Amino acid sequence: MKVLITGGAGFLGKKLATALSADPKWSEIVLFDRIAPVGLPEDDRFTIEVGDIRDPVQVGKLVTNDMDLIYHLAAVVSADAETNFDLGMDVNLKGTHYLLEAARHSHADPMFVFASSIAVYGGDLPEVGDDQTIITPMISYGVQKTMGELLVQDYSRKGFVDGRALRLPTIVVRPGKPNKAASTFASSIIREPLKGLKAVCPVTADSRMYILSPRKAVDALLRGAALPGSAFGWNRRLTIPGKSFTVEEMAESVREIAGQKAFELIEWKVDPMIQRIVGGWMPDFDASRGMQLGFEADESIQSVVHAFIEDEIEYQN
Repeated sequence: MKVLITGGAGFLGKKLATALSADPKWSEIVLFDRIAPVGLPEDDRFTIEVGDIRDPVQVGKLVTNDMDLIYHLAAVVSADAETNFDLGMDVNLKGTHYLLEAARHSHADPMFVFASSIAVYGGDLPEVGDDQTIITPMISYGVQKTMGELLVQDYSRKGFVDGRALRLPTIVVRPGKPNKAASTFASSIIREPLKGLKAVCPVTADSRMYILSPRKAVDALLRGAALPGSAFGWNRRLTIPGKSFTVEEMAESVREIAGQKAFELIEWKVDPMIQRIVGGWMPDFDASRGMQLGFEADESIQSVVHAFIEDEIEYQN
């Protein structure tokens, strides 16, 4: 069996590829990105394809008629898509369309797992949303993800793919360095202090975020592909269970686990644009539908931090 991961050089793509490699049923695992991934385990089943999701010819060649599963993770992140509208549209919308078209013309009828986002929600939001909450994204990234979801829904209805769009919470703690996502600080205020480095928090302490650890995110992607399309019913869009925490609770977990000196490395300096974006996201969800389908959230913010320490800091040491 053959699987494709777009965005394969990203941290989540590499973690997903590593998890898939533990299953012998996959005879080939194709990782596609604009750069080659580094840090993958040695495995002859990995095929690396370097290219541009904005190139329909190149994308068309990726989906062969023996492709069983496609994970579409490639994306321009939130704040970057907001400031660079054309790039966001080209990658997040057109790239998704090119990939779905490639799947349609391959006649492979592959399963298609689309990594969407809770950024599809926005506007006048309830305190607790669910999968029936009206979609009114207030940033370009959220609009692009919404349009991608609708494409996945329609291509599934037509029988071109067996699709499912998984709305991932904010992923915390991301390894590596800060990126251009509006939510990047949520990882920075934990990751950097744990390494003895300063971090800036650009939102107020009472800002609330719905988060999920990388461990649980990979589990969700695997679970999303393990379920039959019939499990989702007519609605192929699903908000993945996460946990809601204030930024203050996230920062306090650093103090609890690493001590006062680590906590004092966090500088609070509000950025109006980031505050506006984060303040427009859904603060909490009723993810009972996802839990009924077997998806799981993290137990606590402390468990999220401990998972990062075990998976990243101890590994690096």
